[in-house]
Amino acid sequence: MDDPLLNQLASDQAAIQRPLVQTEALTIRFGRQTILNNISLSIARGETVAIIGESGCGKTLFLKSLAGLIPATSGRILFDGMDIYSMSETELTCLRKRFGFVFQNAALFDSLNIQQNIAFPMMQHGVPHGRSPQHLIEQRLSEVGLPRNVLPKRPSQLSGGMRKRVGLARALILEPELLLYDEPTTGLDPIMSDVINELILRTQSKYSVTSILVTHDMHSARKVADRVIMLYPFSRLKADEPQVLYDGPPETMEECPDRRVRQFVRGEAGERLMEMVAQQASHSDETPFLHDTIARREAQ
Repeated sequence: MDDPLLNQLASDQAAIQRPLVQTEALTIRFGRQTILNNISLSIARGETVAIIGESGCGKTLFLKSLAGLIPATSGRILFDGMDIYSMSETELTCLRKRFGFVFQNAALFDSLNIQQNIAFPMMQHGVPHGRSPQHLIEQRLSEVGLPRNVLPKRPSQLSGGMRKRVGLARALILEPELLLYDEPTTGLDPIMSDVINELILRTQSKYSVTSILVTHDMHSARKVADRVIMLYPFSRLKADEPQVLYDGPPETMEECPDRRVRQFVRGEAGERLMEMVAQQASHSDETPFLHDTIARREAQ
């Protein structure tokens, strides 16, 4: 006869071993334009993954699709084994309680003060059982290194770095299982960027969350990520070439056999200048400048 306790233990163990996030042949098109093509990835619980790549390669779109904000043209996204595209809007809204989203420019509500901004997820989804809303707000604020006296202020009264930290406090308020960061250090000076990196690391250590961050900041990717995934613009791929050019630890990015990965990581223009010449060949005022730039580069 089956033992209910053993069955439950087996079920719990299977859930722990199951990837928290999976994409299966995820493809997103807008009309005839393909942005993401046949992306199949698995992200383990507790893993921190950085998504890198040139502008326009679909990084932020990928992030939004994981939260069910962008519908797929084909393929599936599984969160904890559940297909998010098979869910009703009510089920998806309930599932999003398990997500935290840190937007690129913090995306705070200008009409609300800082306390109301941090509390917003609780207004939408309710207060965690047995918790004090005010205590949660002050705890999250302390965790991101901000004093209580910012609570009555408006977002416009805070610096860019402070707004980013408020955005992180808001994302953490419901203690999510998955944190999604969209360019968390964009627009910040190097010191404040590293403050954000340290907060990401502390959040990971304290809450054991799964984190996915989209970034152009290679210092951030190296510092906070267990794993780096590089996407490439689909429009510039050869036929049948995969869109994921690199998937591995940050330590080996610069030794990747694919020169496009090495050039991106090092910040080198590489063949991109030649592509720009081809694209701009019809613009006589830009083409000579690009040819001169390439000539100087090759002469070095």
